[in-house]
Amino acid sequence: MSCLKTYGALLLAPLLLAACQPKAAPGWSGYVEGDYVYVSSALGGTLSLLNVRSGDQASKDMPLFALEAENEQAARLEADARLARANAQLANTDKGRRHDEIAVIQAQISQASAQARLAAAELAREQQLVKQGFVSAAHSDELRAAQLQSSARLEELSAQLRVAQLPARVDERAAAAADTDAARQSVRQSAWREAQKSRTAPVAGLVTDTFFRVGEAVQAGQPVLALLPPGNVKARFFVPEGAVGKLQMGAAVNIVCDGCAALIPAKISFISNRAEYTPPVIYSNVQRAKLVFMVEARPSPADGARLKPGQPVDVVPVTGAAP
Repeated sequence: MSCLKTYGALLLAPLLLAACQPKAAPGWSGYVEGDYVYVSSALGGTLSLLNVRSGDQASKDMPLFALEAENEQAARLEADARLARANAQLANTDKGRRHDEIAVIQAQISQASAQARLAAAELAREQQLVKQGFVSAAHSDELRAAQLQSSARLEELSAQLRVAQLPARVDERAAAAADTDAARQSVRQSAWREAQKSRTAPVAGLVTDTFFRVGEAVQAGQPVLALLPPGNVKARFFVPEGAVGKLQMGAAVNIVCDGCAALIPAKISFISNRAEYTPPVIYSNVQRAKLVFMVEARPSPADGARLKPGQPVDVVPVTGAAP
C-alpha cells in the first residue's frame, strides 16, 4: 500500500509544479532600442566648448559644441582678401586708363595737331615761293616730309587715345572673371571648413552621452555626443516562428512596460526575414520558443519619450490574438 501512495505522489508532483509556475506573459518579450544620431565634425581639433551634458534636451539647431578654429578663421580672412583683389582686377578690365593718363595723351595730341598745322602752313607758303621762283624745290620737299611726319604723329596719338579709352581684351576679361570665380569658391571652402568647427543639433532629442571633455583632441569624423530623437525609439521583440506569419508591416501593437500607466500604441516597422535562436539574455519570465524572428515596432514620438533604451517590455497585438 505504501508503494502505491509513493507512486501516486510522484505522479501528482509534476502537476503541482506546473500549477505553481507563473502564467505566460500575454505578449512577446523584448526591450526598448534607440537609433542614435552621432554628432561629429568633418574636421578634427581641440574641443573648446561643450554646450550640453548627458541628459539635456537639445532643440533643433541648438549649438552643441565647438572646436578650436583659429586656423580656419585665418584661412577664411585670407580667402576674403583674395576675392576682393580678384574683384578689383575684374572691375579694372572694364575700364580704360586713368583720367590723368588720358589727359596726357590728349595734351600730346593738341601739341601734335599744332605742329601739323604749322608744318602745313609752312609747306603752303613754300609752294607759293617755288611757283614764283624765289626758292628752289629742294627745300619744299623737306617741308612736305615734315608735314607728313606731323600728320603721322597726330594719327599715332589719336590711336593711343582710343586704345586708352577701351576696356581690356575679351580674353583678358575672361581670365579675370575666371580668377574671381576661383577666389569665390575658395571663400566657400574656407567658410565651410570654419563652419564645421561648430556644430548645432541636426534634430531635437535627448543628449544620451558625451564622449569628450573640453580641452581634449577630437579626430575628424569622431562623434562628440549622441542624440536620441523621440521618433527614433523602438521596441525590439522576438516572435516565435509559428506566429510571425500573422504579422504585417504597419500592423498595430501595444507596448506594455513596468511602471507604464497605460498601453503604448506602436506600429510594426520591421520584420526580420531570418530566423534565429532565442538570445541567451532576454527579459522573459517564461521559457520562449527556441526559433524566433526579430520584429521592431515604433511608437509615436510623444509616446517614445516615455520609453528608455534597454527597458524590458512586452508587446501584444491590438487584436488580442494569442502570440
